[in-house]
Amino acid sequence: MPITTCVFDAYGTLFDVAAAARQAASEADFAAIRDDWPALADHWRSKQLQYSWLRAITGAHEDFWVVTQNGLDWAMEKTGHGGDTALRERLLALYWELQAYPEVPSMLAALKQGGMNTAILSNGSPAMLQGAVDSAGIGDMLDVSLSVESVGIFKPDASVYDLVGQHFACGRDEVLFVSSNGWDAAAATGYGFDTAWVNRSGEPQDRLPWTPAHVLDDLTGIPALAGL
Repeated sequence: MPITTCVFDAYGTLFDVAAAARQAASEADFAAIRDDWPALADHWRSKQLQYSWLRAITGAHEDFWVVTQNGLDWAMEKTGHGGDTALRERLLALYWELQAYPEVPSMLAALKQGGMNTAILSNGSPAMLQGAVDSAGIGDMLDVSLSVESVGIFKPDASVYDLVGQHFACGRDEVLFVSSNGWDAAAATGYGFDTAWVNRSGEPQDRLPWTPAHVLDDLTGIPALAGL
């Protein structure tokens, strides 16, 4: 079947998750993280993901915003900034204002002009996703933002990927799923989607039973993969 539906992970795929720490580090009030903001951002993202997996495995689901705050608290303590409430508040505020990567608007516009369904499928809560979409100004190029909150478990549980077919009434082989997380793209391959891993930082491929069908440096090649 030809691709009819292009679905994107949100954080790290469409939206730059390091932007919050990078922006805070550039502000005079938060000069304390000027040198170590990359480590802070990396620890924050890593723990955010790890906590989502652990909650999925143990059945202890919680809103992704809570998981995001938990990850930040660990990262701040790890990098020696624990207890800096002003920094914590600023980083969390900036997380609601994440910007899209530069190629995202034109890529999404090309998909819509080509008649594709477009969607986000994310661990993020509906409110978080709406904030990011509004901040990036890409809402008119997305048909829907699908959140795991409707099923109460984080990716890569199959019930999350089920949300795509339920919404668009499409077959799995009609979906191109795009993620910056290699494990997410791999799991979606196992589920039956065509997949693209956006490997911006040149990471090794995860050792899992499945591998992404395509590996890209950024999102500019997505319309071509979708057959446009």
